[in-house]
Amino acid sequence: MQTIENSLSPIQRTVLNNGIVVLVSENPAADIIAGRIFVRAGSCYENREQAGLAHLLSAVMTKGCDGLSSWEIAEKVESVGASLSADTATDYFLLSLKTVTSDFAEILALAGQLLRSPTFPEEQVELERRLALQDIRSQKEQPFTVAYDQMRQVMYQNHPYAMSVLGTETTINSITRADLVHFHQTYFRPDHVVISIAGRITTAAALALVADVFGDWQAPAQPQPILDLPEIHVAPQQCLKPINTQQSIVMLGYMGPSVNSPDYAALKLLSTYLGNGLSSRLFVELREKRGLAYEVSAMYSTRLFPASFVVYMGTASENTSIALQGLQQEVELLCTAEVSASAFQAAKNKILGQYALGKQTNGQIAQIYGWYETLGLGIEFDQQFQELITSVSASEAMTIASRYLQEPYLSLVGQEEAINTAVA
Repeated sequence: MQTIENSLSPIQRTVLNNGIVVLVSENPAADIIAGRIFVRAGSCYENREQAGLAHLLSAVMTKGCDGLSSWEIAEKVESVGASLSADTATDYFLLSLKTVTSDFAEILALAGQLLRSPTFPEEQVELERRLALQDIRSQKEQPFTVAYDQMRQVMYQNHPYAMSVLGTETTINSITRADLVHFHQTYFRPDHVVISIAGRITTAAALALVADVFGDWQAPAQPQPILDLPEIHVAPQQCLKPINTQQSIVMLGYMGPSVNSPDYAALKLLSTYLGNGLSSRLFVELREKRGLAYEVSAMYSTRLFPASFVVYMGTASENTSIALQGLQQEVELLCTAEVSASAFQAAKNKILGQYALGKQTNGQIAQIYGWYETLGLGIEFDQQFQELITSVSASEAMTIASRYLQEPYLSLVGQEEAINTAVA
């Protein structure tokens, strides 16, 4: 084992002989332990024709494992008041657990059974397939989701990020239990796993428990699968979707860099300044002063691969044209004029304050360190992120905005007449 203590945060990183990375943050303040088990097996590892497979796998994984039925698993968890759940994101699969200290060993062992030997019962696969189809159909009725989906598809083309984590009705209906088994056998291996633990437990005790549950898990002989993803070609265009609604969704998208880019922090800060909260630029200028927006915001996600920088507004149908102009003008200002010193510092204070508040519970601590490790950033990124945000200057931010926030992709959803008028 190799143990590294990060001097910038109370956490230790250990690599087991089978390749599992274990992160432990000792927090004796409360009698609670939270665990996050990350696997590099998110939706970007799927074939396009099987979009939604990783999500379906996460839904079925907790419904059966060797020797235990769905009901028996639920009874084990609920009888001690613990929580245990699985989820999938674009860049990773996640198994989350939380217990009082005395029950952690039992629930961690159960998590190990689920992770290593799920049975994917056929009846549970069909049940979760029906639920996934309901979610997909429900999202088709939400104007924001329609606008975001069509923008994502044109921005990312054949890249996996183009597809919803849920998949489509066509892809979900094509996935079989054998597909779930194959995906699990391919990507669920110890050298793809990060286990992050935070709470009332010593590092030595946590490592001993992890070794008991996972120490005999050996990686297969074949080398780790390598993602061979298509190149993303930036070619801004318009996506128009007429629907019968009184509200228009106006959305602009720009292709930004991944979290590994030196430009990441500046764009993260600009998205906060532009559209995070009631004091953000978009909210004040377009909603408070001009009364254009039902909702308005900006998003720039932290991603392993190039991430989209998106601004959007929900507005009354008759305001579609002026709302589009307003969004465009506010983004263009980032490229042509430095943000004032006071506004820029306020955005820094906001993002750093929200970041600190996002590390209050053991679950949040386990999540953020495990996430950084899974993305390949390392636990040091916790401190580096704060330093990067602090060091961004207003002039640097304007330069980086000019680099990425020029010609946008446009996604419009609303009444046909309003859409046609806006793009005329």
